[in-house]
Amino acid sequence: MDGRGRWMDNVFIERLWRSLKYECVYLNAFETGGEARTAIGRWVAYYNADRPHSIFGGRTPDEVYATQATARRNWRRNRTQNPP
Repeated sequence: MDGRGRWMDNVFIERLWRSLKYECVYLNAFETGGEARTAIGRWVAYYNADRPHSIFGGRTPDEVYATQATARRNWRRNRTQNPP
């Protein structure tokens, strides 16, 4: 993000909010703030762990993160074992 108000800076978070509203908030009549907090927390966990994303080729954000974290660990391990 470059902080200049470009639309690309906000497009990802706007998409997240849209999904949250249409898949969770608008479908439930929350009686209390605590109910809303609990349901939204469950939805965020579902969004990250179970909901496939087209941008990730049908993988979940957790799967993508785990793959990248493993690759970073392996890269660091190889770098420390075989310095330039």
